[in-house]
Amino acid sequence: MKSMNILSFIFMLTYLLFLFSKVSLAGDRITPSQNISGTRTLVSNNGSFELGFFSLFNSNNHYLGIWYKKISVRTVVWVANRLNPINDSSGLLMINRTGSLVVMSQNKSVVWSTGLGAQKQANNPVLQLLDSGNLVLRDGNSETSLWESFDYPSNTLLPGMKLGWDLRKGINWNLTEWTSPDDPSPGDLTYWIERHSYPDPVIQKGTNKFYRTGPWNGLWFSGSPGLNPVYDEYFVSNEYEVYYTYTLKNKSEISRIILNEMNTFLERHIWNEASQIWLRYPLLPRDHCDNYGFCGPNANCIIGYSGFAICQCLLGFKPKSPERWSLMERSQGCVLIKPLSCQKDGFNTYFNLKLPDTTNSWVNESMSLNECSAKCLNNCSCMAYSNSDIRESGRGCVMWFGDLMDIRQFPDGGQNLYVRISASEIVAREHGRWMNKAWRGVVAVAVVAVMVGVVLYIYRRRTNIKDKIEAFVRKQSWFYRFKGENIDEITPQHEMQLSSRNTSTIGSTTNIK
Repeated sequence: MKSMNILSFIFMLTYLLFLFSKVSLAGDRITPSQNISGTRTLVSNNGSFELGFFSLFNSNNHYLGIWYKKISVRTVVWVANRLNPINDSSGLLMINRTGSLVVMSQNKSVVWSTGLGAQKQANNPVLQLLDSGNLVLRDGNSETSLWESFDYPSNTLLPGMKLGWDLRKGINWNLTEWTSPDDPSPGDLTYWIERHSYPDPVIQKGTNKFYRTGPWNGLWFSGSPGLNPVYDEYFVSNEYEVYYTYTLKNKSEISRIILNEMNTFLERHIWNEASQIWLRYPLLPRDHCDNYGFCGPNANCIIGYSGFAICQCLLGFKPKSPERWSLMERSQGCVLIKPLSCQKDGFNTYFNLKLPDTTNSWVNESMSLNECSAKCLNNCSCMAYSNSDIRESGRGCVMWFGDLMDIRQFPDGGQNLYVRISASEIVAREHGRWMNKAWRGVVAVAVVAVMVGVVLYIYRRRTNIKDKIEAFVRKQSWFYRFKGENIDEITPQHEMQLSSRNTSTIGSTTNIK
């Protein structure tokens, strides 16, 4: 009996050691013979990220997710079962027989799965949490990636993640806000890239555009001019992929981009180790002119000195509804004053703009700006053109058709946009320029004449006063006190002496002509 108890104890100890070894040996990866449940987690090799089950605030719901490991505030950057939480702490993550990842609840029902299917059955599959925060399921023999969490973002864009499209796999890399701080299910706000000939990232609220970054111009998005001091940014567009990504200039910094459900902002968060908090920097939108279509079509949005948005119709356009326009309701925008005449039209140049919505656009990366101008002029439907790439002296051609939507003015750093105007507007513009030049010439001549007159007046007055003083001094008996001194050296003090001693004489002297 005693020997049986000893054997039972040894068996239980061996079993516990086996379970412990499964947890401790897991490290940053698991195989089909291992799983994640309860408090067991995977930790990336550099200790930056951790994968496991978690709950939010006072909620009983549990989720499989990834969070930062090294910071004191648990910050979740990815959630697997956003739409289907587990209502207790019985979650289990495992690799099933077909090589798919599955999350199961207490009753063994599947609440989330990668759903690879039979066509992607893996040999010796391995699940690994990388140092970048990417959770990767790969074939253990070929090392081929079968599934990655970076392909299915939540509300956070980590350095190295992509926003855009994998055209080969048909995957849309996009961010969706959480419904609330204690509910990671997708909300109404989405950040994604619209696939046009000239791709354009947008923040969408439901089915409506909320903000548009403007297209990539080789250096930055036209709606966010200037190089980023924190990130190195990249944009790739080819037959296989269209995406934006970034890396940190300071690799030791902990930073992320998040679509914040609390204020509908796209924000940059930087971890402050000293104060143990996230420093938040709102990226977009910045002001009223960033709100999509704030001034409507064919209008330019300008932030005035007071900080208020000012809407101006483009040259050759007028408010569609003057009554609403006068009441500061500008969303209907502007329409042409006179119809265009196609071949006789010309272009008006605007500087430092956010380029219009690229939904109805056409791009040729090899054309010059002059070729682009000629092609746009010969196409009666073309309303504007610009360089698609501003690097060096500019290259490539992008043309817009139809209304020009969501334009805004920047103090500097924006792009040149050439907008089509009718021949009559060209004549009126040139006449206006001539009149401006003429008025400037008249004003310049008038200013010069006034300045010359003032100088002559001062000169004559000073000469007259000097002559009067000299004549007066020579008439006085005490003149010899100043004998030998240059009359030009007489000071105001001398003049006061003269005034006080010879008031009556001065009175008569001031009438000298």
